[in-house]
Amino acid sequence: MANFIQIYSRFFDEVGRTSDFAWKFITSWWKPRYEWSELIKQFFIIGYKSLPLVGMTAFIMGLVLTMQLRPSMVHYGVESQIPMIVGIAIIREVGPVLTALIFAGKIGSSIGAELGSMKVTEQIDAMEVSGTNPFKYLVVTRVMATTLMLPVLVILGDAISLYGCYLGVNINGVTSFRSFWTQIFDSLVFSDVIPAFIKSFFFGFAVGIVGCFKGYHSNKGTEGVGKSANSSVVISSLLIFIIDLLAVQITDAIGFN
Repeated sequence: MANFIQIYSRFFDEVGRTSDFAWKFITSWWKPRYEWSELIKQFFIIGYKSLPLVGMTAFIMGLVLTMQLRPSMVHYGVESQIPMIVGIAIIREVGPVLTALIFAGKIGSSIGAELGSMKVTEQIDAMEVSGTNPFKYLVVTRVMATTLMLPVLVILGDAISLYGCYLGVNINGVTSFRSFWTQIFDSLVFSDVIPAFIKSFFFGFAVGIVGCFKGYHSNKGTEGVGKSANSSVVISSLLIFIIDLLAVQITDAIGFN
């Protein structure tokens, strides 16, 4: 019982500290001084350098999903509906969530380890002594980059994944490029695209906040850095699923689904 209470207390303490950290970001990101050079650098590192991994994963996902779905569609005589079904599944759910999970694994761990190393080597303390605001320079720029870059990666990942679907459709048949894309876009409505796009901002925000919080409050030397990187991935991945669940409930409640 005592262990349960201790775990319970530690959990809510962690939630409270993370919430305070997120609130500090919300209240400070729009205030000067603006670290434009660091922000652009993070856009490049977090967005551009993540594209090869996201693109490769998305392509394989679209191709495999199509090949796995084909036997069932052929059995029920609706093989021609594969582009429509796969397209809706990718754009509404599979694309944003899988991209966010890949993003959390790559960027969440990177941010946690980078800021954790700076914390245990006292580089953050040195920045404060030199007159630089480490929170603005390290945290705000990274959280802004993850929040704004993940939606871009989701859009690109969806497009690459649908191209993989196109190749999968043409492995055992012949479908023109124009006919394939026409069938997908004719089946899509705004209620398929807008909620998926909006929730990707929250996915990126969660990855950035958790990674920065874990790294910024890292301790216990190199062991703490490893724990910060690991917990950044685990917690941000869990938050992605929770946010996705809430997004589905909200869109269903307001009539988007």
